[in-house]
Amino acid sequence: MGDEHSLARLSRRTMFGVAAATMASVTVSTACGTSDKSPSTSVTLMPEDPKTIATDAYIFGYPLVLMDATRVASEKFAPANTFRHASILPTPETRDAVRMNLDTMYSVAWLDVSTEPIVLQVPAIEQGRYWLMQLLDAWTNTVHSPSSIRPQVKPGAQAPPYTYVVTGPRWSGSLPEGVTQLSAPTPTVWLIGRIQVNGADDIPAVQAIQQQLKLVRLNAWVAGEMPEPTAASAEGPAIAPSREVVEMGAATFFDRLCAVMAVNPPSAEDLPAMNRFATIGIRPGGSVTGISAEDLTAAADRAKRQIPASSTPTAVNENGWIFERDIGTYGTNYMLRASTAWHALGANLPEDAIYPTLSGSADLNGVPANFRLHFPQGQLPPVDAFWSLTAYGADNFLVPNPANIYSIGRQGTVVLNADGSLDLAIQHTDPGASVPTGNWLPIPELGRFSLTMHLFAPKAAALNGQWRPPVLNVAP
Repeated sequence: MGDEHSLARLSRRTMFGVAAATMASVTVSTACGTSDKSPSTSVTLMPEDPKTIATDAYIFGYPLVLMDATRVASEKFAPANTFRHASILPTPETRDAVRMNLDTMYSVAWLDVSTEPIVLQVPAIEQGRYWLMQLLDAWTNTVHSPSSIRPQVKPGAQAPPYTYVVTGPRWSGSLPEGVTQLSAPTPTVWLIGRIQVNGADDIPAVQAIQQQLKLVRLNAWVAGEMPEPTAASAEGPAIAPSREVVEMGAATFFDRLCAVMAVNPPSAEDLPAMNRFATIGIRPGGSVTGISAEDLTAAADRAKRQIPASSTPTAVNENGWIFERDIGTYGTNYMLRASTAWHALGANLPEDAIYPTLSGSADLNGVPANFRLHFPQGQLPPVDAFWSLTAYGADNFLVPNPANIYSIGRQGTVVLNADGSLDLAIQHTDPGASVPTGNWLPIPELGRFSLTMHLFAPKAAALNGQWRPPVLNVAP
């Protein structure tokens, strides 16, 4: 999840950074969630050779295996149902994950709701400070995302603290008064909490909020038993889960997939695909049969080439800014689900955040270039929370610069022109007094760079195309 794309990597420096059956009798339960999305899928629902079936099964199962690897890595340092809190902001020297943001600090937990619901309580947070509690099922679908903009509480529970109860697919029972149920389709749930941070000086205020977040088993909550505050995360996995999964042998991957599906079964809408995969033994609790080890490896290798190279038909290109308006839930679009997990595990729903990204060259034939972004009056990024603009070098890390400016917008005070428009200077050298400090974003002197706009709680105009990010022009 870089910014929102590097959450699988939780490290020492920071956290941004996780059945025996035939074709007619595969065990499938309502687990992945359903969707109205087009059933665009990488799976051809016709009999073919085992290698093709295995390739499609890898694409189908990659997000689940990556989520499980991320969970296992995290739980080495924090047990299930326990928060891990970020404690610092990234700098150009931070190399734990790519494309980190400086807008929010993370509070992450893996929930096990297989036997008992978990209570999540968000304390009262001052007006104007954005927060988001994103809950993903084991297949990477965002199933709930209460936030400061949309708390998603039931009638009668409108005032903070907001108390939610995350329930699993097999739970039934009654809940205390004043809580809001958030039902999850899988027993494993990834909670990714984000709290707005207004620069390094604001970190203590965010940490105070983090320590007021609560995760408690329902029975303990009813009994009045509260957990001790969670310490900030100080350790992380030696190997990124994404790398671990890519480097898995094919047999290991498919064994892991079958084992995890037994805990977090596929959705009922996946039945046609699961019937097909079952012809080579890939099913909950199963094991691969009917394909040679050589062909199984070749199938996995082919899938690992296809997933990162997949073009996403839902991607939008507005004036060179590319972003997604249709991710976060996937239905049977297995390739989109896998590609998103590969590039952006933990991706938000567009209604919660979008990240228009533009790439270019910082120089023109070896001469450093100066760029300008002009937002006409009334055309600033339309958001209900806030927006920012961050620069990254060719290596996808923050850009070193003497001014230590890595992001502008919410992080600094941009100065509007007299007519209400906004001009931002995007260049390596300080533009001087002609450009307010808050309107300058440094980029590398030479070579490739990219810009990412972070729009938190974007308004409808940003999602339906009525608003378009401006063209990045070379300064005259």
